[in-house]
Amino acid sequence: MQDPCQAREVLGIVGDKWALLVVRTLKDGPKRFTELKRAVDGISQRMLTVTLRDLERDGLLTRTVREVMPPHVSYELTAMGRTLREATAPLLEWSIAHLPHIDAARSAYNNR
Repeated sequence: MQDPCQAREVLGIVGDKWALLVVRTLKDGPKRFTELKRAVDGISQRMLTVTLRDLERDGLLTRTVREVMPPHVSYELTAMGRTLREATAPLLEWSIAHLPHIDAARSAYNNR
């Protein structure tokens, strides 16, 4: 039987804002590094590199290199990555829908 505390490994992925945004961005198919960098607002080149490596290591995306000049590298969700995308889509949608309310609550709190 699996130790429920080991779920924190997966929750670490789900709790990583950059990982979820990259997974969300890859929902429509493979993308190159520069496309991901443009699509994920605010992510640095280094953080995108680290995030992509982590997602690849965890089996959530694949990295494909085509040997042309210059080399063409693309990233695509695996079957497991697509299920993560499906599982977290409601959370991301909730976040977007409630962001104005959260901002208002933070402002009210800070003004006390």
